[in-house]
Amino acid sequence: MRIVVVGATGNVGVGTLRALAADAEVTSVLGIARRRPEVSFAKTEWAAADTARDDLVPLFRDADAVINLAWMFQPTHRPRVTWRNNVLGGMRVLRAVADADVPALVHASSVGAYSPKPADGRPVDESWPTDGWPTAAYSREKCYLERVLDAFELANPERRVVRMRPGFIFQRGAATAQRRIFGGPFVPNRLARAGVVPVLPDIPGLAVQALHADDAGEAYRLAAVRDVRGAFNLAADPVIDMQRLADLLSARTARVPVGALRAFVAGAWRLGIVPASPDLFDLALHVPLLDTGRAHEELGWRPRHSSLDAIAEFLDGLRSNASLDTPPLARSTSGPMRIREFATGIGRRP
Repeated sequence: MRIVVVGATGNVGVGTLRALAADAEVTSVLGIARRRPEVSFAKTEWAAADTARDDLVPLFRDADAVINLAWMFQPTHRPRVTWRNNVLGGMRVLRAVADADVPALVHASSVGAYSPKPADGRPVDESWPTDGWPTAAYSREKCYLERVLDAFELANPERRVVRMRPGFIFQRGAATAQRRIFGGPFVPNRLARAGVVPVLPDIPGLAVQALHADDAGEAYRLAAVRDVRGAFNLAADPVIDMQRLADLLSARTARVPVGALRAFVAGAWRLGIVPASPDLFDLALHVPLLDTGRAHEELGWRPRHSSLDAIAEFLDGLRSNASLDTPPLARSTSGPMRIREFATGIGRRP
């Protein structure tokens, strides 16, 4: 099999390339990214392309499956930029899949595409509505592409389409990039050391699910090589709340009003102190917990790492300023890392 991975140099991309390299059924992989990396993976060749503007059809020809992981989180202050890259770029990927006659598409959706969690907090399966959280650009873009996929499936019934809806994904080597994307340059690495932060806010209603990037990559591999269709929720146990995070950091928790915390995040974002918008904070409070039974039974997927393992790796990566040798996950493309972050406007430029 020949597999094309779009957005292959990001957090999930490198996990997917590792999984594909270990699959004897996969004979070749084409990794597509806006910037060609220095790192190499077995069976993988690279191509530089931008989904928002380059011709993707020649790159997709003769592929047995396309895995689309391409996504841009920033600039959070310029949602038209992320819309052009994520939504319009995603639509161009779908058109190229059809024009190149690729038999299978595996699309990276998200828990963020789901409508708010049910009142009783029960985990939801893949039939839960995907109407998103409307004020968060990330959620709007993910759920809009869900509608585009609905139309794509109707127009291309012969093509196998899989939608992956994972929780939060972590690995050690992506920690610096994730701190840069969501926390910004004012977040010191030492905060990830146990005992440094004595108290964490106990945020009512905040409970999320996480998984390791290698487990996410394995799920994408299975979706590409197996005859499955439809949506799959991906998450590992246990559910992460503030108490579990506090235990990892040897801290205690103290109840903080959600409104006060959101106001702080909103003020910091407007002042350019943090890159993550308050709408992402709202989204985190409202995403549902995921029932992963379908992925276990039909995809044959079981995570090898617990959610606590994934979070612990992320914290270790923060402490050691870990990175990977791909452009999105590297410490910096030029100059001292934190200076580079200030120069890009903290959430105002890609």
